[in-house]
Amino acid sequence: MADEAVTTLRAELGNFERAEVAFALLETFLEVASPRLGTTVLDPVDLRLPDGMTEDRAVVQQLIDEIEREPPSPRKFRAPVERAYDVMDEQARWDFTRLAYCSNLATVWSPGSRTTYFEVSNQAKATYWLPDSLKALYFEAIAAKGWAIPEDWLAAVPKRPKSRWRRF
Repeated sequence: MADEAVTTLRAELGNFERAEVAFALLETFLEVASPRLGTTVLDPVDLRLPDGMTEDRAVVQQLIDEIEREPPSPRKFRAPVERAYDVMDEQARWDFTRLAYCSNLATVWSPGSRTTYFEVSNQAKATYWLPDSLKALYFEAIAAKGWAIPEDWLAAVPKRPKSRWRRF
């Protein structure tokens, strides 16, 4: 997998007719990729509902309100604020899926944080970086649910990662 080609897929809420499409696609990704996933975290500070969120607005606002009512956790100086989610748990996966698009930073990593598979930044930019084998499994799962794979995702060209010595 180290030299497997990787495809970048844009996943901003504005790329979809409804925000719930992006949520369903992310939740499907988390289901498919769960054996490969390590840490799944988001920044719980300043969570805000995106404009594109429709049907789940009230439920997600309730999740945000619950997080904001929690006492702040003690942290070391300059340590990032993160809230981890166990995506093997169905409710935690659902919560992460909706809150990711409300967060300043939400990330899904491989074990050991060597590879980022998905990230939302500034509640506006969302991207998947999928190795060919994982992309194939993900697209199969989307098709098995009877959903259309976004056209720009189908047209995305995979790229081979640079050799380690060429990265510097």
